[in-house]
Amino acid sequence: MLKVQVLGRPAADNALWVTANSGQGQTRLLLDCGEDTLDGLPLAELQAIDHLLFSHLHMDHVAGFDRFFRANFDRTTRPNHIWGPPGTARILWHRFQGCWWNYAPALHATWHVHDVDGGEVRTFRFEAREAFERMHEEGASPLSGPLLITPEASVEALPLKHHGLSLGYVVREPERVAVDPAQLGALGLKPGPWLAQLKAGARGRLDVHGTPFAAEDLAARLLRRQTGQSVAYLTDFLLDGAEQNRLAPRLAGVDTLYAEAQYAPEEAALAARHQHTTVTQVAALARAAGVRELYLLHLSRRYGQGRWPELLAAAQSLFPHTRFPAGWLDG
Repeated sequence: MLKVQVLGRPAADNALWVTANSGQGQTRLLLDCGEDTLDGLPLAELQAIDHLLFSHLHMDHVAGFDRFFRANFDRTTRPNHIWGPPGTARILWHRFQGCWWNYAPALHATWHVHDVDGGEVRTFRFEAREAFERMHEEGASPLSGPLLITPEASVEALPLKHHGLSLGYVVREPERVAVDPAQLGALGLKPGPWLAQLKAGARGRLDVHGTPFAAEDLAARLLRRQTGQSVAYLTDFLLDGAEQNRLAPRLAGVDTLYAEAQYAPEEAALAARHQHTTVTQVAALARAAGVRELYLLHLSRRYGQGRWPELLAAAQSLFPHTRFPAGWLDG
C-alpha cells in the first residue's frame, strides 16, 4: 500500500512523503524539500528515505535540503539518489560544497544526482571522500518509461512548464496478486507457504500440505489481480487549456492527485503570468483526468485563512472530491 503524508504548513512550503510498502519491503520517497517541511520527521525516517525527487530548484522547494543532507551525507547503508530537472546536479554541487569537510578522507558515501528532461536522464556522481569537489559525469540514458522502478513502486516524471522545466511525479504500486478467501474455503485448503509459491508464479505440480495439485489450475481458481494504488504530485506549473489536454491522459487511472493551488479563480491572468495554477484549474484537471480525489497544496500567502473555505468550495464546485490535507482548516 501507499502511505502519503503532506509535509509543511498551509500557505508555507510543502513537500510529499510517500512510503510504498509491499509487506516484504518498503520504498520511501521524498518529493521536494522546502523550508521546515522535514521538522516532523524522526531522524530514523530521514535516514531511511531512498530517493529525493525535486520538482524544481526554486528556494521554496529546496530550502530544507540541508536538514536532509546532514542526516545522510555519509550514508552507506543504502544508495543515495537525488532526481530533478536539468541543472539539479550543478545546483546541488554548490550545496554539497557549502560546508567545511575537514574529515573528508575518512568519509565513504557516494551520491548520484540525476538531471531529468523529457527525453533523457543525465547522471552525475559525487564522492564524500573528495569533499564533493568534483562532479563526475556518468553519462546519459534515454527516458522512455518510468524514471525508477523498485519492487514496491515505480515513479514516472511529467514535464511541466514553470519558467523552464519543472517535474511532476506519478508514483504507482505494481499490480497486486490477492488470494480469493471464498475460493480457498470452497476448495477446503488451508493457507501455508504454498500460497507464496503460487503467487510467485509456480508451474506444474504444487505440493499443498502433502497433496499434489496443478499450480495453473489453482492459480485460475484462487488468484485475483488488482491494480495497485497510485498518487500524483504536481506543483508550480502553468495550467492552461493546452496543458490540461496534455496532462489529463498522463494522469488517467491515478487515485489521488496532490496539486498546487496558488491562486483564486478570478486571478487566472496572474496565475498564467507566474506560471502557477488557480484552484479551479486544478479541479478541472482532476475532473478531466478522472482521478478519485484531489488535495490542494502550496497555497499563496496572499490569501488569509478566512478565504480558504471559499477557495475549497470553488474547487469542489467543479470536482466534489477536493479537500485540503488533514488539519489545514482547523485553525
